[in-house]
Amino acid sequence: MNEATLAAIEPTERMKQLILEIVQALVDQPDDVSVEMLADHDATVIRLRVAHEDIGKVIGKQGRTARSLRTILGAASMKLHHRFALDILEDGDGRQTG
Repeated sequence: MNEATLAAIEPTERMKQLILEIVQALVDQPDDVSVEMLADHDATVIRLRVAHEDIGKVIGKQGRTARSLRTILGAASMKLHHRFALDILEDGDGRQTG
């Protein structure tokens, strides 16, 4: 996407695309990745679902990959002046894992 296209998309949609593209590049089953945005007062919760087999790739050793995703979200949040939180869920499970 070019800058003009990105500027026209609202901030929550931009964050959704950012997380989706990063996570799809990390996992073996990119078609099973889904991102849901939930508005919560002054913040937006990003609910990320991945296939059971890919959960380890998204969380990483000692949670490093998940922590890195949250760091990227934090940096982008500052630029967009809106808080985002990331929940990582196993597909078909509903149990929070990260």
